[in-house]
Amino acid sequence: MTPQSLMLNFLGLYVLGRDIAVYSGSLIDVFGRVDVSEEAVRSTLTRMTSRGLLTKHRNGRKVYFGLTPRATGVLEDGGRRIWQRGAVNREWDGTWTLVGFSLPEGRRGARHDLRSRLQWAGFGPVQNGLWIAPGARDVTEVVAELGLAENVTVFTAQHAKPTEAADLATRAFDTAAIAARYQDFLTRWREPDDTLPDDLARQLVLHADWLDLVRQDPHLPAELLARDWPAIEAEQVFQALATRYVETATPLASAAIESVAV
Repeated sequence: MTPQSLMLNFLGLYVLGRDIAVYSGSLIDVFGRVDVSEEAVRSTLTRMTSRGLLTKHRNGRKVYFGLTPRATGVLEDGGRRIWQRGAVNREWDGTWTLVGFSLPEGRRGARHDLRSRLQWAGFGPVQNGLWIAPGARDVTEVVAELGLAENVTVFTAQHAKPTEAADLATRAFDTAAIAARYQDFLTRWREPDDTLPDDLARQLVLHADWLDLVRQDPHLPAELLARDWPAIEAEQVFQALATRYVETATPLASAAIESVAV
């Protein structure tokens, strides 16, 4: 878990939608609770500012950090993945989005970038040069940003015999690895981590763990997975703990955070 992932989750929980900037000393105090050093916090703030995710504000000798529109978009996307999209896809309509591409060997870097972006968007390789994802997925922005419109073909389709939907899911996605990640989450969070000093620390680590998990999940249809698919229980555990920490961690955060209006 990186300091930046923890920072983004903190910002999503306590800064998003509030039009405030937070004092750097407050951030050092909060992240000390999860064993992130002052040097790492300052380095993360500098790096996120240079990447256009944070704005810097001075008030006397103190420095405060607020969100940019870019960061707001990233955090809102994370919120949708956690609270709206969910970990279990129960609304699949039977269609797949297919992305076919062919790039010459001389454009190996572009091919790698496209594969990485497709994986991040929930696609998996069903065969060489053909990636799929369940349901309708918009990859217009990905293709445009990489300048690959002439090299990529995108369409939606339904599978047909002899191909089975469940076979497509296991061919294109490592379902065993996905399930193992959810099992790891359950092992860690069925009984919350008592090595952390308080519920604010636990809240930050919980949200960072969960968001990292759902962002790696291609959101496969529930009907193609085992009935005891561990994402179901993992989501229940996450939601119960997240609700508890709203009550117990928020007062700790309020006491720790010094902010100014922006």
